[in-house]
Amino acid sequence: MGYDGRVSNYYQLLSLEPTASVQQIRRAYRDLSKRYHPDTTELPSAIATQKFQQLNEAYATLSNPERRLAYDHQIGYSRISVIQIPENFNRSVRSHQLGRSSAYLDPTDRPLSAGELFALFILGVTFAVCLVLVLAMGLTQGELVPSHLQGSSPQVSSPQVSSPLPANPDAPPALPSPSFAPSL
Repeated sequence: MGYDGRVSNYYQLLSLEPTASVQQIRRAYRDLSKRYHPDTTELPSAIATQKFQQLNEAYATLSNPERRLAYDHQIGYSRISVIQIPENFNRSVRSHQLGRSSAYLDPTDRPLSAGELFALFILGVTFAVCLVLVLAMGLTQGELVPSHLQGSSPQVSSPQVSSPLPANPDAPPALPSPSFAPSL
């Protein structure tokens, strides 16, 4: 900290390294602003206000990519040396995952929010209802009959009445009606 109460570096003010991600900057600002806000701190009002203004200035600079780049150039920090290819860049995800116990593909992934879980639940219910409707329509239209019911349906045959005398003696003899029972 300088003699005028100002921190010589915004990263030091937020207790971060210059390689900090945007999420780390946001989290550090949120935590420190809660601690030093003039309405919530036990520090004297003048000191709390000054500290809170410094935090706001640091966050405004570091959260804007263009201003952060200019600030890094001003303090002599170069991001070129920070950008490096990860050592496991060309390995497949499957071989990379064998050594980890985490179920996530990427350790920076986050769990699903309540809204996302609700949307997935609604999609699942919709899918289940659609399946039930398809099955019901198939059964009612006769297009979807289970195989164990197809072969076991009772044969309905019309009773044949044999009369001793043909109704018309000139008519040719009647042929037996064809059977439509499925062959097994």
